[in-house]
Amino acid sequence: MSELHKFIFEGLPVRGMLVRLTDSWQDVLRRRAKAADTFPEPVRHLMGEMAAAGTLMQANIKFNGALILQIFGDGPVKLAVAEVQPDLAFRTTAKVIGEVPATARLEAMLNIHGKGRCAITLDPKDKLPGRQAYQGVVPLHGDHREPLQRLSDVLEHYMLQSEQLDTKLILAADDQVAAGLLIQRLPVEGAGNLGGRRNEDEIGLNEAYNRIAHLAATLTREELLALDVDTVLRRLFWEEPLLRFEPLVGATGPRFACTCSRERVGRMLRSLGRDEIDGIVVEQGRVEIACDFCGTQYHFDAVDVGELFTPAKNQPPSSSGVH
Repeated sequence: MSELHKFIFEGLPVRGMLVRLTDSWQDVLRRRAKAADTFPEPVRHLMGEMAAAGTLMQANIKFNGALILQIFGDGPVKLAVAEVQPDLAFRTTAKVIGEVPATARLEAMLNIHGKGRCAITLDPKDKLPGRQAYQGVVPLHGDHREPLQRLSDVLEHYMLQSEQLDTKLILAADDQVAAGLLIQRLPVEGAGNLGGRRNEDEIGLNEAYNRIAHLAATLTREELLALDVDTVLRRLFWEEPLLRFEPLVGATGPRFACTCSRERVGRMLRSLGRDEIDGIVVEQGRVEIACDFCGTQYHFDAVDVGELFTPAKNQPPSSSGVH
């Protein structure tokens, strides 16, 4: 079962989280396979790492809205996205427009000409009129313009730039497990600019964080994927004052869930206009839309389309559904 574990190091300004997506991640891949729309292996593993990273980031900030992690660029992968809700329900997908080599890393997938970007969007649930979602964007290269080859490197760079907080992130995914370990220096107490300045001054200098981050960095991809949480934490931090909290599993833990619906698809079709939708029905007999995230198929025939563009008060009862 998928699980999220939070912990702190008693008396030290360091916190951590470890996530393992198992059944929920396998569900994502199974749905893609059922829709005969599987991704190349490097893309699947990138999506898994993004789902794990998005879950860690959402749980870390406790934001009342969707956290959307996107990577887009100029390689054979046009876009990869993971969306995590406040209750840790997640979904993920990608758009592939070219051939992806079996050994492709981040640069070869999304950043061939240096134009790749990573965006993190926080979209509030109860948005006031006129209020925009917050978005931060960073390039897929380091301070010296060197291409970053791992998602974890990109997100560590993002956290340093946007939050002035040291962060160590270990990510890994295969077709069975998507997992991540996050270690972060706690922000210094303080208000306003003073707190921000002190956080900035502490970057890279806190001995406790540096020691624990170094221990975390010894965790291999194979260990993160194969070992249970108790074993990982015991191996890494057996000499540290670790305090663990009740794990989040099942209904309170990370799990796959899609927010698509027939109503949302209908609104999207209405936005395209009656003429265009009628043209598709004439040509193909009906409109067929598959959700990019979960593969659910939505079908709209001529009667359904007529209802879409008829005011609700004039509509007869509908029996249309998902097919």
